[in-house]
Amino acid sequence: MVKVSPGASLAQPAASGSAFARARPVFLPRQLSDEELALFVGAGQRRELVPREVIFRKGELGRAMFVIESGSIQLEFGDGMPDKLIGPREFFGELALFIGNHARVANAVAAEASVLRVIEHAEFETLLQTQAPLLAQFMRRSFSYLVASEQQLIQNLKRRNEDLLVTLDSLRQTQTQLSTAERLVRTDELTGLCNRRGLYHYLDELRGRRDPELRLGLLLIDIDHFKQINDHYGHLTGDLALRAVAHEVQLAAAASDLPCRLGGDEFAVLVQVHDTEELRGRAAQIAAGVRALRFHAPAENLLVSVSIGASLCHETADWSAWYSDSDCALYLVKGEGGDNYRVIA
Repeated sequence: MVKVSPGASLAQPAASGSAFARARPVFLPRQLSDEELALFVGAGQRRELVPREVIFRKGELGRAMFVIESGSIQLEFGDGMPDKLIGPREFFGELALFIGNHARVANAVAAEASVLRVIEHAEFETLLQTQAPLLAQFMRRSFSYLVASEQQLIQNLKRRNEDLLVTLDSLRQTQTQLSTAERLVRTDELTGLCNRRGLYHYLDELRGRRDPELRLGLLLIDIDHFKQINDHYGHLTGDLALRAVAHEVQLAAAASDLPCRLGGDEFAVLVQVHDTEELRGRAAQIAAGVRALRFHAPAENLLVSVSIGASLCHETADWSAWYSDSDCALYLVKGEGGDNYRVIA
């Protein structure tokens, strides 16, 4: 295998009869022909560079083109794009000549000791006057390369945009999963109602949820003789009864209320009502709804009832005080045999 240095032209042999004819040199897209190289070397100012010397920085305005006579230059584009290493006979920065005061799109740094030819705008204008055919050939090739590079950049941007959309979609899915996880953490798995953790989170944000024209009320609901239900019918039927009661509690709750399962057979509803009569109506609805429940075999004989204690919440008190007031009312109902409700102001 024959290795070709970066500055050498690549010749393609062409057969002619029994002998090989001289092939026309083939150059890389940004390599100058012999004539172009001689023209720019003769017109440009010589500049010697030491390794890592900066030629220009990204964003700077420029009016000069550079031709590499020896050595190599690294173009650093940034923004996640790979750098590019170019060598002898290659040129860069030509847009500054074509359109003037063009912002550089990359940092240009000497990768090793190098020699450049710097063609300023005024010198390029002179060449246009004296070497128009050769400059026209150079510019056509440069424009073709620039158009191809622009198209490639557009494709890269499209791919990056697609990658960004995929990333955003992944972030949305992650956010949804996090929201779902948070909801599950605050939700009772059996009944779907809010659990204690969800209740405490709700209480933390209660100030922003309050309707200033309504009062807070708390209903505490216990299933009567729930242990006997589990003992007689089994825990599966007990779970069925819990879900049925939870459904009745949910039906009695308005959009601004928070129904929850505190644990075991104990439920609660934090409501916003106008007065004690409305609070009593909520309690009566739950008690009647549960009393009307009927189950299929093997629990067709099961009758479920609840005891409910409720009270209006004092604005200056906290959850523990609210719970204590409603629990006292619930205790009175339980002492009277259950299947009833009591509301205290």
